Amino acid sequence: MPTVALHTLGCRLNQAETAIIANKLKQRGFEIVEFGEQADLTIINTCTVTEQADSKCRQAVRQSLRKNPQSYVAVIGCYAQMAVDVISQIGGVDLIIGNEHKLSLEKYLDENLQKQPQPLVVHTSKISRQPFTIESTGLYDTHTRANLKIQDGCSFVCSFCIIATARGPARSREFDDLVKEARELVDHGFKEIVLTGVNIGTYRYEDKTFFDVLRALEKIEGLERIRISSIEPTTVTPELIDLMADSQKICHHLHIPLQSADDAILKSMRRKHIFSDFEKIVNYAVKRMPDVGLGTDIMVGYPGEDEQAFVNTKKRVADLPLAYFHVFTYSDRKGTASYKMKPKIDPQVKKLRTRIIIEMGRRKKIAFYQNFLGRTLPVLFEQQYEGYWEGFSENYMRIKVRSEQNLKNEILPVKLIEIDGEKIIGELL
Repeated sequence: MPTVALHTLGCRLNQAETAIIANKLKQRGFEIVEFGEQADLTIINTCTVTEQADSKCRQAVRQSLRKNPQSYVAVIGCYAQMAVDVISQIGGVDLIIGNEHKLSLEKYLDENLQKQPQPLVVHTSKISRQPFTIESTGLYDTHTRANLKIQDGCSFVCSFCIIATARGPARSREFDDLVKEARELVDHGFKEIVLTGVNIGTYRYEDKTFFDVLRALEKIEGLERIRISSIEPTTVTPELIDLMADSQKICHHLHIPLQSADDAILKSMRRKHIFSDFEKIVNYAVKRMPDVGLGTDIMVGYPGEDEQAFVNTKKRVADLPLAYFHVFTYSDRKGTASYKMKPKIDPQVKKLRTRIIIEMGRRKKIAFYQNFLGRTLPVLFEQQYEGYWEGFSENYMRIKVRSEQNLKNEILPVKLIEIDGEKIIGELL
């Protein structure tokens, strides 16, 4: 039986796609092994969201080749879409596939998995705008939450973002096809499904919208949680929040990228919202769902972000009812509009601003956690780590308990006792 090791870099959508590829290969007779182990085939699904992501992709490829030089190596995904020439120069790579064809990877493998003198390149710069289907169901042997890809690509084209180029224009998965996979995932035992894509709130297939996706998934017997992954502010409406508040299955958790709280910077970024739009959304979410976990992305050091613009972001974000931040330090990306924008921000200033916002986010998370101490919440347990079973509450708090039982994939009531860094220690009831 041939063996395959798969490695995913980047976003939850990449994870969903790797799981689909893994299941296809398993059905063709491959045995899945851990990345880094000896394998006949190695697949690295890459990310290109930042220069640091590009560097991590190259490191992962070289690391794999050092540990397993005889493995047939396929590099796929976003970095493969944007950097064919660079990857081709890494000796030992056998197959490079861009985003248009990566879910059909099995069609392009050498039949005997023989090392190639030059990599086969399967790539097109033009990515389809058409709705899509997916032949397989994701394989998540080591997870208790399954990702469901409902959408791909983005047509918003923010000035700092390369993903619209790497993944192409926004397009949606055929409605019946995504519902079919969701049912299959539940049949495989998954209790929580995470909706993934690049810009999921823009989902539209024929007359179906994102609302219809949520309503259809709510009807699936055995599915206990539906989690919305990162979603753009302009696609989060009061009607969506009302649906979440009234639902028995949709998690009270939203990750809504703000990027900046300064309107001039938002305009330069080509964001579709101004700060007051975001403010209204999060305040309404808290009004309708007092326990909601709200997260956001903050970018610091964007070209032209002077001291006042940064202060605006710092002060305004401090006043928002947010539970956590993902903080990104701006880096130039060739091919984006912001690449040529000036003035650039001094690297040391960017580092300082990044530290300030990260620390603010840490304090925000602690304050959010403190609101729930003494309360009892249902937790979906995922894994055992250092003597504790860990999992997530509906509103995305990481909670851990001591137990001799196997709690994997169980949803159980937990009384929250104390904060331990980024987690909460609780007691099973």
